[in-house]
Amino acid sequence: MKNLKFFGHACFQLAHGDTSIIFDPFLTDNPFKIAQPDDINCNYILVSHGHFDHLGDTIAIAKRTNSTVISTAEIAGLCGRQGCQTHAMHIGGKHTFDFGYVRVTPAFHGAGVEGGHACGFIVNFFGTTIYFAGDTSLFGDMELLGRLEKIDFALLPIGDNFTMGPDDAAIAANMLKANTVIPMHYNTWPLIAQNPEQYKQSVEKQFNIPVQIINPGELINI
Repeated sequence: MKNLKFFGHACFQLAHGDTSIIFDPFLTDNPFKIAQPDDINCNYILVSHGHFDHLGDTIAIAKRTNSTVISTAEIAGLCGRQGCQTHAMHIGGKHTFDFGYVRVTPAFHGAGVEGGHACGFIVNFFGTTIYFAGDTSLFGDMELLGRLEKIDFALLPIGDNFTMGPDDAAIAANMLKANTVIPMHYNTWPLIAQNPEQYKQSVEKQFNIPVQIINPGELINI
């Protein structure tokens, strides 16, 4: 059985059997305090960009677990220089792994590392397709991503200020045509406070797309 756990902010962990992937492992300084780096066991770490609340505890987890960091060449280089096992990719690239594949997608946001680009990921995980948008604005090619991939779950930021807000994220949901949308990157700090129930009502009423709210610490089957 495949499951998805939310650690708050933009940190999720996918698991199936002995294989797991963690996205943007911001744990130590995460106000939700769901877990610490030593609690995490994984095979892969996907990092969308180098800001502290996304790169987070990547290096500590990767070195302890010998997991592979999958990210842009710049982030992979940064982690590799710290002794981590890495697999460098870049926007537009796709690569097959033992769980399925990863496609690296654009994200319009700061990179957090010199010369880099922020990104998102489309992950085919044992046949289930998850779009992790990363920190991004709304952009027109989200519609193209929805044509390229049949997305089962779209993980979209709704916090505003640093990323899309709820209104833009509702449009993103419609452009992607995902089967289910899961909001993220909100309520970590007052500056990105949002009401996910209002977002859910808006998306479901306007576009008839189901929105599943996952509380920090909650695990769902996918």
